[in-house]
Amino acid sequence: MASKQDELTAQPSESSVAIKVRVQPKASRDRVEGYRGDVLLLRVPAAPEDGKANSAVISLLAQTLGVPKSKVRIVRGHGSRDKVLRVDSITQEEVERSLTALSAPRSRQDGGK
Repeated sequence: MASKQDELTAQPSESSVAIKVRVQPKASRDRVEGYRGDVLLLRVPAAPEDGKANSAVISLLAQTLGVPKSKVRIVRGHGSRDKVLRVDSITQEEVERSLTALSAPRSRQDGGK
């Protein structure tokens, strides 16, 4: 039987991956901050009411990973900042590649600043 710690870390399962995230709702914009330990930090402008922040998290992660929103679901933490999301039709390597591309140095700053 898997321990709770094992259940909460990014785990591949055939063609799906579980990702542990921490969400900051009511942020100024959508943003993937990257990993802090084994937790992916996400910022979304939506408020944590009526499922708005959860929908924003699903949209942001789907867009970041290049998968349809229907392939991303929250499996734990619907009412919490700490969540576990399952992403279907993707491998751990593809997740890492997508997130590494976000942290690559950019030649231009936002807005030319």
